[in-house]
Amino acid sequence: MSANAIHTRWDDLETDAPMELLERRRIVGEHAMISHITLRKGFTLDSHSHANEQISVVLEGAIRFGVGEPGTPDHRIIVVRSGEVLHLRPHCPHSAEALEDTLVLDVFSPPSTGTGIDKA
Repeated sequence: MSANAIHTRWDDLETDAPMELLERRRIVGEHAMISHITLRKGFTLDSHSHANEQISVVLEGAIRFGVGEPGTPDHRIIVVRSGEVLHLRPHCPHSAEALEDTLVLDVFSPPSTGTGIDKA
């Protein structure tokens, strides 16, 4: 295989569970990172922000995102369902709640070892 191409199966990757009701597999590249995430209904994530640009692709299920600083006029709720995508710019405050069992692909750039779901 070329040193410039790496072929991987999600099922062959290690799974971690940094939070309750969440399982994750990741591929970390030089300039981007993709996470294959399973959220169980009821999963919640408090509002946070990070320097990474984030693109969340919901493959199955539904997530209620709170976007913008809570308590400000800019805050809004966006429900992202199967077949939909939410693009979060760097430093955009956001929270999340799984409305049902959900499968999501999160793309982060630049990659980092810590994201909003990683406990400090």
